[in-house]
Amino acid sequence: MSRLLAPLTALLAAFTLSACALSPGPVGNAAVPQPAKPVAIDAYLGKWFEYGRYEASFQKGCEGVTAEYSLREDGKLSVVNSCYKGSLSGEFDQATGKAKLVGGAQGAKLKVSFFGPFYGDYWVLDRGEAGPDGRYPWSIVGEPSGRYLWMLTREAQPSAELRAQLETRVRELGYDWSLVRLTQQPAPAPAQ
Repeated sequence: MSRLLAPLTALLAAFTLSACALSPGPVGNAAVPQPAKPVAIDAYLGKWFEYGRYEASFQKGCEGVTAEYSLREDGKLSVVNSCYKGSLSGEFDQATGKAKLVGGAQGAKLKVSFFGPFYGDYWVLDRGEAGPDGRYPWSIVGEPSGRYLWMLTREAQPSAELRAQLETRVRELGYDWSLVRLTQQPAPAPAQ
């Protein structure tokens, strides 16, 4: 019995220490609100560019961040997050995960996993109205602890008007704007 207990205790200690090393940042919103609107998943699918975020250890130094959502055959969503480490010319990094809808949340709450059976909360706190292409033009994503925040847009370089709208809305949702880290995105290719 003690032969089994020692490795299990060591494994638990290693897991606890690694979890502490990945400790999240400060609480930027002590009272995260419930999502403001329902989310139609079809309008959420596709590629998003990260406009800004609260810096997290798993995203430290990432630039050119994108997230792409698509439907899987099992009814869940595929999530592909990409970034360049350190700068737009840095090493490319990509993580593939899965997401499932939380029942009763009108599509605005998901559980997302990049690490096996472990799922984290992903709440679409607000989003723009679907455009002529049927897709939402922007979304603000958080979770209950108030430690994580992402602002996503469909364009790598959102307009000044949209940037101001996102900042205003983030503040209205109770987030500390001083903790926001704006993400560098590549300039649009010149028109030919």
